[in-house]
Amino acid sequence: MTKEVGAIMRKDIHNKLKEFTREELCLLNKSELARRFNCDPRTVERYLKLSSGELERKKSTRVYTSLVDDYKSIIIDKVDNYGSTAMAVYKFILKKGYKGKYSTVADFVNKHKKIEIKKATVRFETTPGLQAQVDWKEDLTLISKYGEVFKINIFLMVLGYSRIKFVKATSNRDQRTLFSCMIDAFQYFGGIPREILFDNMKTVIDRSKTNFSNVEFNTTFKHFAEDSGFKPIACRPYRPQTKGKVEALAKLTNRLTVYNGEFEDYAELENIVESFMEEINNEVSQATGKIPLNLLSKDKEYFKPLPSLDVLCSYVYREKEYKVTKESMINYKGKKYSVPTKYIGLKLNVTETSDGNISIYYNKDFIVCHSLSDNKYNYKSGHMYEILKSDACKHLSDNQINDFIKENMALMDILLGE
Repeated sequence: MTKEVGAIMRKDIHNKLKEFTREELCLLNKSELARRFNCDPRTVERYLKLSSGELERKKSTRVYTSLVDDYKSIIIDKVDNYGSTAMAVYKFILKKGYKGKYSTVADFVNKHKKIEIKKATVRFETTPGLQAQVDWKEDLTLISKYGEVFKINIFLMVLGYSRIKFVKATSNRDQRTLFSCMIDAFQYFGGIPREILFDNMKTVIDRSKTNFSNVEFNTTFKHFAEDSGFKPIACRPYRPQTKGKVEALAKLTNRLTVYNGEFEDYAELENIVESFMEEINNEVSQATGKIPLNLLSKDKEYFKPLPSLDVLCSYVYREKEYKVTKESMINYKGKKYSVPTKYIGLKLNVTETSDGNISIYYNKDFIVCHSLSDNKYNYKSGHMYEILKSDACKHLSDNQINDFIKENMALMDILLGE
């Protein structure tokens, strides 16, 4: 059993003893060493035993406190849930009695964020068919053989298992373009992975509702993910890149720079990018040591099947938006159709079906179906009740309004048409 040493550590003696070899220590007796170090021979003996492992140094039981300790829960709440800065939190806790320095608060916030970021790291899975990752290379500049400058974006989706990549040149990075690229990628892969990782891009994340500890997906994107059948995974805010095993997109796109001065127009540039994609998918991946295209069949075994392309494409080629008037109507092909009054001022989508009906939606949520009509004004009785109750007939009772609706459907065109 080893003994614990409770004495205060003299680092100068401990360090000086390290300068001697074992043979030298054997030649020098404890008294000589004590004389050199100006200490008691018993002190030398203790440090010799410490160096050999015969003794263990007693660990300090001292508890260190900080002025920020009583405010840690407040700081964490403000930083995690509201994205508050260290300075904002510092000013806030000063009013609650904090007596310490700003630097103490800033150090605590920085350490806390590092811990949270480490927790937020998302592993890029290599199970077949499970994951893909999406990224953009923004504003890549290429010059045609005629000197025309093209600024393009490169969309990339890469599969975790096979490392096969879908690459496409685009002129912008808006949400419809993102959806279009993803649909093309699904078709290229022959199915849909169960999870897809995204960075903190505004076409995916609702930044107004997102803070350090919680990520909120954009409503339209969420509907697209549900209809596609994949689970979206986003990195935490304030962390620009999700940590994964994907080869750097910048390194890939750098290989396109050799085509400067080699293409005529945008169409040829798109073909170059497509050929580049086929080239890299037939090369040995640095991540797996295998050719991605040869592993794709294994991914396909575990993919989710492609849903109806009509459904997915509706996110790209969306119907025109129709703003609801103050009369709670939308104007479709010169005719007006009613909706509930809670949608006044909002923009709705309309889908016309082959059976002569129109379906009206808000953010892909179904609202109401109307039959196409030659009438200038077209109402549902429930909507008409809301309209009258809120304006023209607000002085009448419910029964009086209902009677009015039954007896004066034709008159409504005149009332609301003026």
